[in-house]
Amino acid sequence: MDSQKKILIITYYWPPAGGPGVQRWLKFAKYLPEFGWKPVIFTPENPSYPLLDESLMKDIPENIEIIKTKIWEPYQLAEKLNKSNKKFKAGQFDVGKNQSWKSKLSIWVRGNFFIPDARVFWVKPSVKFLQQYLKENKIDVVVTSGPPHSLHLIGLNLKKKLPDLKWIADFRDPWTEISYYQHLKLTKSSDKKHRQLESAVFKNADITLATSYTDAENFRKNGANAICITNGFDETDATQTLKSSNSKTLKQKFTLSYIGVLEQLRNPENLWKTLDDLVKTHSDFAENFSLKFVGRIDDKILNTIENSGLKNHILNLGYISHDKAITEMQTSDVLLITNFPNESSKGIIPGKIFEYLATGKQIISFGPDQADVSKILNETHAGKHFSYQDSETIKSFILEKFELWKNGNLLENSQNIEQFSRKNLTKKLVEILD
Repeated sequence: MDSQKKILIITYYWPPAGGPGVQRWLKFAKYLPEFGWKPVIFTPENPSYPLLDESLMKDIPENIEIIKTKIWEPYQLAEKLNKSNKKFKAGQFDVGKNQSWKSKLSIWVRGNFFIPDARVFWVKPSVKFLQQYLKENKIDVVVTSGPPHSLHLIGLNLKKKLPDLKWIADFRDPWTEISYYQHLKLTKSSDKKHRQLESAVFKNADITLATSYTDAENFRKNGANAICITNGFDETDATQTLKSSNSKTLKQKFTLSYIGVLEQLRNPENLWKTLDDLVKTHSDFAENFSLKFVGRIDDKILNTIENSGLKNHILNLGYISHDKAITEMQTSDVLLITNFPNESSKGIIPGKIFEYLATGKQIISFGPDQADVSKILNETHAGKHFSYQDSETIKSFILEKFELWKNGNLLENSQNIEQFSRKNLTKKLVEILD
């Protein structure tokens, strides 16, 4: 007899999908068996992923049961009509004067026709398929992971059909509270529908998981039984890549790196201006400074930086595998993380911060005041958080780190980071499951 309990994880993102969205449940699935839980994955057979990363395949547990069914999604069609629609898959938008009429139309269609999102066509067939699967197989807990938030509607419908089902709705990002929600050009009735569906998920899920303290608090205010389990770093990733990066010859430049996707809504213009100013006024800094980008940087942001004094200091590596990205973090001196500037986003903790923490490097963060990220940086002594209005304080922070680097004293000094290891976070999840 199988003594292990079973958890069915309904997720859109699964390797070879790349980016941060896939890693949360991939890492939980990796460590759950150590705590007596057997994961079963339900994911689309033919998804339309914005990024691919084969290196994540190595984390899939051996002999894991993976169930796949076909999905129809309108993104392929949308991309043929307008290339910039590719950004929507990752929740990115052209904003303000950068919006063409095609972008405006696409955003309006996406917000009002596909509620909550364009993966909604997978809901009905999945409910039908899983209802049968749950009758034939003993599953102790079902988890839905969103975005795409349409996956929570699979959980909601299953719960209505099978009231004894234990269901956890995992919100990697908020639904109506996410900052791009206000850019969706919603009609009143569409907005109402989004909010009603979100509310039904909060009220019917046995537990709602949030990835930040503020999100958990907001979800509770809206009727959810919410608990925060943040994202984290995997110690095995950190140690494996550390071995490979230590063998490299040390680079000779003071390197500030941004790793990940950078879009217009999270663009720290004040940082670029500060760096431009430092390069123009401090010859020593100009001689030794490198600005490294790893991942997908919005073209319009890149153009602006390339047309400034920073042009000859940019190293743009583009999108690379997760393993290589971690090596690039470890060969940097200061790591940049950005969040949306509006106050409603202070609960967003980008998953990247935990991998940054594992490197022990200094972190410079941008976002709203009193953000959850700021709390983590203070607690771990790993860097400093700034608002999008700061400038002088940014300059002194960078110069201080530069002077330490120059004298060979820029040491790795983060503390209390074990709480964010993927294994410890899985242990926390199992306490909830049990």
